[in-house]
Amino acid sequence: MYYIGIDLGTSAVKLLLMDQDGRIQKIVSKEYPLYFPHPGWSEQNPSDWYEKTIEGIQELTEGVDRTKVSGISFGGQMHGLVALDAEDHILRPAILWNDGRTQEETDDLNNTVGKETLSRCTANIAFAGFTAPKILWMKKHEPELFEKIAKIMLPKDYLAYRLSGTFCTDYSDASGMLLLDVEHKCWSEEMINICGIRRDQLPTLYESFEVVGTLHPHLADQLGLPKDVKIVAGAGDNAAAAVGTGTIGDGKCNLSLGTSGTIFISSGQFGVDNYNALHSFAHADGHYHLMGCMLSAASCNKWWMDEILKTGDYAGEQQGISSLGENQVYFLPYLMGERSPHNDPSARAAFLGMSMDTTRESMTQAVLEGVAYALRDSLEVAKSLGLTIPRTTICGGGAKSPLWKRIIANVMNLKVDIVETEEGPGYGAAILAAVGCGAYGSLDEAVTKLVHVVETIEPEPELVEKYEKGYQKFRQYYPALKGLF
Repeated sequence: MYYIGIDLGTSAVKLLLMDQDGRIQKIVSKEYPLYFPHPGWSEQNPSDWYEKTIEGIQELTEGVDRTKVSGISFGGQMHGLVALDAEDHILRPAILWNDGRTQEETDDLNNTVGKETLSRCTANIAFAGFTAPKILWMKKHEPELFEKIAKIMLPKDYLAYRLSGTFCTDYSDASGMLLLDVEHKCWSEEMINICGIRRDQLPTLYESFEVVGTLHPHLADQLGLPKDVKIVAGAGDNAAAAVGTGTIGDGKCNLSLGTSGTIFISSGQFGVDNYNALHSFAHADGHYHLMGCMLSAASCNKWWMDEILKTGDYAGEQQGISSLGENQVYFLPYLMGERSPHNDPSARAAFLGMSMDTTRESMTQAVLEGVAYALRDSLEVAKSLGLTIPRTTICGGGAKSPLWKRIIANVMNLKVDIVETEEGPGYGAAILAAVGCGAYGSLDEAVTKLVHVVETIEPEPELVEKYEKGYQKFRQYYPALKGLF
């Protein structure tokens, strides 16, 4: 049998076809536009997601026995607000996870409603990227559209709805809305009231590996797929990536170097850090996780290469970098503001420490190191909770760089495990589909059989020492510049 994993990203939807033994048969990627109608805003058209997904499924299943496609599941960009009216028309472009327009609503939630109340209700405080502040923004600035809302959903769940007709979400993705009582896995009535919405406007909750429905008959005919193809709930992109890298159970860690960057720590028990610097979310394995999220990770390198250096030769630009741990140039990677641990949408990127002998290579190196240092900020919060984290897996586009992985291992002083399949969210989604279809008795069984470590990058004591000094300098820059932002 075959299972389709759909990774709904910010720049493209990536579809993956996996067989029952975990082998990837084919990968297809379809890009769509990203809109910035005002400074700090970030939007997409949900119809683009759907159209490109349908195109992708058609291309993905060409040349294979389509009757053997058994299930479809998702890993998707989190926090985005998709609002439909009673006729299922899209009311406005989706407001994305990296949109910064909701600072006023976020401040009001944190300061007026209060962080203690938010943490008690949802296990988290308000961040500008979360869904609840977006709802409040829409209520204030687009009241006519707000009144027409019949369904509030997240990006990947719009695909599930279009494919199956089921109005659903999963616990991991719902955790990032600031509407879910994460500890008790139910919608928070208090937050529903605060946002001025109704319970019937929110989707039914499922575990990530649960079947939510089957493929619409007309879509099955259009795509040449069986009418009993199961649609499985799926997970937020980071939880799906964690499944794809085997980061389930208690005390495991995964780093993601995608458009955003995350440190993801799985846990068998619910927990919250005292300052809510890390997100406390439900996990796709049915348990929980802590997560630190930086808004710009691999996107920093993409910006530097594409917009500044005007080159597509990413690997070539890294070839001249040799003096690790000795760079005097630092980069603050806050191109879209920052979430963990600073929670500051106004933060901005900066190069510091440049001199007449600063080279192109040293600035490229600073970008890679700046992202690693910023990820370490969240690691330090996790360590302050008494968590011992000796090693991590890694995934995302940035993880394809051997140099960046080496920098990560030494900046964070962690053993970095490379898994055989580095497709993160898409592979995790395919595994969730297989579990939902009964190919494996549990998610734990599936991960044990399908996810394999093929290489480990060890920290180098001399470099760890050098990067420790570099990190202690880096961590002073944001507080020094915060007032200027």
